[in-house]
Amino acid sequence: MSITKKATVFAVGLGLVTLSACGSSDSGSDSQQSGGKTVTLVSHNSWAVSKNVIAAFEKQSGYKVKVLEDGDAGQAVNKAILTKDNPQGDVFFGVDNTLLSRALDNDLFQSYEAKGSDLVRPEYQVEQDQHRVTPIDTGDICVNYDKAYFSEHKLTPPTSYDDLIKPSYKNLLVTENASTSSPGLGFLLGTAAKYGDDGWQDYWKKLKANGVKVVDGWEQAYNEEFSGSAGGKKAKADRPLVVSYASSPPAEVIYGDPKPTTAPTGVAEGTCFRQVEYAGLLSNAGNAAGGKALLDFLLTKTFQEDMPLNMFVYPVREGAQVPEEFTKYGPQAKDPETMDPAKIADNRDDWVKSWTSLVLK
Repeated sequence: MSITKKATVFAVGLGLVTLSACGSSDSGSDSQQSGGKTVTLVSHNSWAVSKNVIAAFEKQSGYKVKVLEDGDAGQAVNKAILTKDNPQGDVFFGVDNTLLSRALDNDLFQSYEAKGSDLVRPEYQVEQDQHRVTPIDTGDICVNYDKAYFSEHKLTPPTSYDDLIKPSYKNLLVTENASTSSPGLGFLLGTAAKYGDDGWQDYWKKLKANGVKVVDGWEQAYNEEFSGSAGGKKAKADRPLVVSYASSPPAEVIYGDPKPTTAPTGVAEGTCFRQVEYAGLLSNAGNAAGGKALLDFLLTKTFQEDMPLNMFVYPVREGAQVPEEFTKYGPQAKDPETMDPAKIADNRDDWVKSWTSLVLK
């Protein structure tokens, strides 16, 4: 849910195992040169999987997995579209519901119904007539808050979008650029869903007047600007509110050093927008057979249950379990804002253009 990265800081600094990314632009030809035994996954920087899980797939399938990470979700999708005639790989992972129409309108994917698609929960199913993408994970984009800051200042943390424009929270929030960042765009769409076509711009005028800070991407916002994160504490960050994910608090617990007994951060549940991430077989993939095998693997119970503690997202497969830390410290929002993908497709670019003019200029 690009998901975009929710846990890059934890993956890099605290021992999560990721596959090495290769920057070659001829990944498809590499698949062919190796006799079709290499399958290349193109992703945003959020990809992470346990070493033993990917090793099991490689042993069972006979394919060697190569990963090419291409920046934030928006950047990765745009690059994949530009290179679709000579794709960098075979499978693309990480296009979410905020950007899905852009990928589909540009014919980024070819049809393939992955094994296990019938086990994906109904609310995450899309494209059931053409099967150009497969739902892989889900998560909630939400405002997180630094519990220590609000306790020390004897201030009640915000719980809703309306709270964020109150004088009590002036100069406290940092968010990501909606034109370059998946969570930034998700937050914008959440406000559009909440306040409607005629009300979201007025809301952002008030949010800007209340001192919201905008940075390029999630890693900068969360690890450098947010005072509640491990990285933010080291950077002496001064913003106790950040647009992040409902799964960020359990990450702070799981990878805390020393490990805290309770989450140092919380979630403003009235500010959440539901994100779903998809994967698809790239058009003109050099190793379509390997790509199909990899897509099948992404829906297995083994991979789905491996995701939460690696990518800090929720599985979409029926019956897949999540770790106790998720249910305790980062449960999914009970009533998140959502938006029909068709409405996102019709309005996203105009909304982002208007947002940019309103907030950044």
